[in-house]
Amino acid sequence: MDNLKIITDPGVNEIFQKYPEFVRFKMDFLRSLILETAKETAEITELEETLKWGEPSFLTKIGSTIRMDWKPGTPEQYALYFKCTSKLVDTFKKVYGPIFRYEGNRAIVFKLNDKLPVPELKQCITAALTYHKVKKKLNLGLYEN
Repeated sequence: MDNLKIITDPGVNEIFQKYPEFVRFKMDFLRSLILETAKETAEITELEETLKWGEPSFLTKIGSTIRMDWKPGTPEQYALYFKCTSKLVDTFKKVYGPIFRYEGNRAIVFKLNDKLPVPELKQCITAALTYHKVKKKLNLGLYEN
């Protein structure tokens, strides 16, 4: 969608600049994937990039917050975080199983050398960004490719 309004807190760019170079391009790729997915989703007209708990976060009026981060304590991985009280991660596990690594009911975790399953990941991002519209659908409207 060409008329997506993106509102970016300047602090988000500062956080991205602070990531070590070896992970920054991975984080930039996840960010671009979220922005691309939002643009391709007709129901989304506005996306807010902000910081929650010091982590880059993405919000829509019809969705659930997506956060992303890399942490020095686990330098070999980075993750997308979802609201743990939602059905998102549990549904991702049901639909995609071992395609992803999960952290409880709150995250999809990536190793630095992982090749990301982009089509499936974009479906997960869409489900989160439109969660209030899809939460009553079977498997959040997700399907395995």
